[in-house]
Amino acid sequence: MLIARLIAEQEGLETRLDAASAALAEADAPVAMAAMLDFCGEALQISFPHGDRAEVARILTEHFGPCDMLIADHEIEVPRLFVSDMDSTMIGQECIDELADFAGFKDKVASITERAMRGEIEFEAALRERVALLEGLGEFAIDRCFSERIRPTPGARTLVQTLRVRGCRTVLVTGGFHHFADPVAQQLGFERVVGNRLAVDNGTLTGKLAGRISDASTKRETLEEEREKLGEGARILATGDGANDIPMIGAADYGIAYRAKPAAQDAANGRIVGEDISAILLLLGIPRKEWVEG
Repeated sequence: MLIARLIAEQEGLETRLDAASAALAEADAPVAMAAMLDFCGEALQISFPHGDRAEVARILTEHFGPCDMLIADHEIEVPRLFVSDMDSTMIGQECIDELADFAGFKDKVASITERAMRGEIEFEAALRERVALLEGLGEFAIDRCFSERIRPTPGARTLVQTLRVRGCRTVLVTGGFHHFADPVAQQLGFERVVGNRLAVDNGTLTGKLAGRISDASTKRETLEEEREKLGEGARILATGDGANDIPMIGAADYGIAYRAKPAAQDAANGRIVGEDISAILLLLGIPRKEWVEG
């Protein structure tokens, strides 16, 4: 069984659905039912007795465009755990790129960040190389960077707060830094934070990291650790945008790529293509009237 939910343009919806259904049948993914969700009228749900998820996603995209979508092999329900990346997911920026601007290295650091997020270079080596460029920067620059540059992604607080009201545990896990992640978590409502720590000596960044590296494996390990606490059958939601989010996204029941790099989108069974990340709530079947506005 497959269940697909998508938020599609309403104009011409029936015509596009008919064409998609024909193409899906030819791909051995016959449509059993298709209708707008009664309790959440903005999402179209399509069910299949069988079919290949990647092929279903490809055909739906071909007929409905690159819309917000989630495909699962079970009835979709509100998750009991939400684990999310931070940079370019819960916030609209890459913190290290913005901080590097204060040290005069933004272009160089941003180039390395982009390659790392695409999976073209190894994450830890890229992280250490970028952090080394921050050596000598005053710690005060972090507070200034945060207040001047860092902004939540549209809908981020609404997403986190609505899930928490529904009994979902929320965890922010990042390859970025606690200096940024801790206040972001407080703003948005995350209950736990996992990240890297910048080493500081007498108020100055040393260009080193303190403690264990938080990377792709850390993200997956954190998800599995939290899953164990919840017990069997607990549904898990994970969101991210880059290559180092792939293990976490792949381990989740609902792995949603937010405006993601191609590798992360290919690994996910859901995607958000617009700016407002609270659209995830519609894909989970939570109507707007029940949202906790941020």
